[in-house]
Amino acid sequence: MPRFALKVEYHGSPFAGWQRQADQPSVQGAIEVALARLESGPHTIAAAGRTDAGVHARGQVCHCDLQKSWTPFRLSEALNYHLKPQPVAITACAEVPEEWHARFSATERRYLYRLLPRRAPLTMEAGQVWKVPAPLDVAAMQEAAKHLVGRHDFTTFRSTMCQAQSPIKTLDEISFEVVDTGAGAEVQARFRARSFLHNQVRSLIGTLERVGAGAWSPEEVKTALEARDRAACGPVAPPQGLYLMGVGYPEPVFD
Repeated sequence: MPRFALKVEYHGSPFAGWQRQADQPSVQGAIEVALARLESGPHTIAAAGRTDAGVHARGQVCHCDLQKSWTPFRLSEALNYHLKPQPVAITACAEVPEEWHARFSATERRYLYRLLPRRAPLTMEAGQVWKVPAPLDVAAMQEAAKHLVGRHDFTTFRSTMCQAQSPIKTLDEISFEVVDTGAGAEVQARFRARSFLHNQVRSLIGTLERVGAGAWSPEEVKTALEARDRAACGPVAPPQGLYLMGVGYPEPVFD
């Protein structure tokens, strides 16, 4: 039974998240339905990470087991045909060893969060960025982020619904870049770690936005982290600015 890795891009707005839902649309459900049109099912796919409702992906990775020995090109083309018109695309496909696992073989996840300081309503970027009302002090946000990089107890920045066994995680990178777009000077925040807690990135960026807006000092982020108390967290950022950009593995999966 050949196993295939799929690199998946999707716009999260129409979905209740990655994970299959009994009564709501999901990205996992959409791909499994497409697979069932190629080979009789049921099909169950596993992903590198479960994104929440409204969260997007450029580089989600999942794997599936099939009966037929497809070529990766034909499989990706067939899936993309059956996924239409939903905003989901298979952008790469590769056959992998049967012991390879999209989640458990992964060594890092990379996320992007987009903030757009702008007073005017969004048109082209609606549903794709977090619109904030005033310019952000990116230098102050980067200073605050220094307190968060490294191995910490992230209880403050963890959803109360998180099922992880431990709140201790190692955050390898938080970096900021200001990108001049036609819509305005967009602030892009990048996060990299082996794994993340539920709602961790949105909790972190919501707190860091408060620093950029001048409502918090960088030192208050350190205090919030050390409190190990969810009540010390700033507001949780909305999902539409968040993108799963890529997943790392010990060996390259896609050419």
